[in-house]
Amino acid sequence: MAHPRPSATADDGRTRDRVSALLLEHGPQTATELAARLGISSAAVRRHLDSLVAAGRLEERLTREAHRGRGRPARRFHLTDAGRARFPHAYDDLALTALRYVAASGGPDAVRAVAEQQLAGLEARASNAVQQAVDARPGEPVDRAQALAAALTAEGYAATASAISGGGQLCQHHCPVAHVAAEFPQLCEAETAVIGRLVGTHVQRLATIAHGDGICTTHIPGPFRPGNRSAPARPVPGERAAPERARTRTTQSAITTPTNHRERTPA
Repeated sequence: MAHPRPSATADDGRTRDRVSALLLEHGPQTATELAARLGISSAAVRRHLDSLVAAGRLEERLTREAHRGRGRPARRFHLTDAGRARFPHAYDDLALTALRYVAASGGPDAVRAVAEQQLAGLEARASNAVQQAVDARPGEPVDRAQALAAALTAEGYAATASAISGGGQLCQHHCPVAHVAAEFPQLCEAETAVIGRLVGTHVQRLATIAHGDGICTTHIPGPFRPGNRSAPARPVPGERAAPERARTRTTQSAITTPTNHRERTPA
């Protein structure tokens, strides 16, 4: 079986990038229009279009245009969100500019408030997903870390969870805000708090992509407490604790005293 030459593969990649760039610049177009702009045959451009559609970068839509009358609708190709995502974006620059302004105006607490607000929607969605996993297995133990990892993966974090000695680890192999979090650690702090509430216990961040580590790693002590949100430990009333201890000592004394008397009684 013959394999395509590396140069031919590279040429195909450049042509497909040009097709995407033309659709970005001029909007949806037909294969004939693209072929004219590229200076190649319609058959050749259709081969590239089929490849881009299969890759999810383009989609084909039927549109009926006024000047075509009752003829067949035109087949125009549109960029998908995945196709647009391949072009440079300035989202990080915009986010950094906005957070720098917030920090200058309101200080670190204002940045933290923005981070918490930004994560509120994620927490709500992940909380529902974890609860659904619990409800799906009534009466059975459910690994909340595994359920949370699946929920975070659906949000684009590529997360996994594994059991280790003394608990578990939640690993996030992708961070959508890594460049911004490198300057504003409040984003990582707010995310760590969300993870703790969702697994129902205090957690500890061991590594973050924002700080140059390859993976965001969070240690989750075990066993996990039930419930999506951690609950404070129940206080022990001091007024009740002292009498209880006194009763315990009295009971122990009552048990041990006769034994001691018997040991001192001469044979």
